[in-house]
Amino acid sequence: MTKKYKAKVSYLLLIVIFALFFTPAILGIIYKGIHKEFYVSIGILISSYLFILIMFLNTDYLIENNELKIKCGFLFHKKINIMEIKSIKKTNSLISSPAPSFDRIEITYGTSDTIIISPKDKVTFTKDLTRINHNIKNHISEN
Repeated sequence: MTKKYKAKVSYLLLIVIFALFFTPAILGIIYKGIHKEFYVSIGILISSYLFILIMFLNTDYLIENNELKIKCGFLFHKKINIMEIKSIKKTNSLISSPAPSFDRIEITYGTSDTIIISPKDKVTFTKDLTRINHNIKNHISEN
C-alpha cells in the first residue's frame, strides 16, 4: 500500500512569519528611507522567506509498506518504521517540525522518540497507520 498525504498549511502562520521578516524593513523605510544597504537586506529577506514558503508548500507524508516517509522541502527527509509507532495524539506544541500548520499531531515511536506533523486529513492518516500497526494508541477522534 502506498498513500501520500499533503501537509496542512496554516496561512496564518505564513502571515506571522512574513510580518516578522518584513516589519523591520518597512519600519526602516519609514524612519530612514531607502538607502543602498536596504537593497541587500530586502534581497536576503525575500530569499529567506521564499525558502520557507517552498519548505511549507512541499511538505508531505507517504505511507509505503511498513514505512512512514516524511518529506519537508528538499532538506528534511525522515523514515519511521510504522511497527515502532506507539501512539498518535493532537498537540499544541510549537517546536520546529515538519508541520507547517498550527493543527498538529505528535507521533511517538521507538524507545522515546517523537515527531510532530500536520497531515490535512488526520483521521484517514491515523486510520491507515493503525491498519498497519494495530498496537498504535490512536488518540485522534473523528470529531
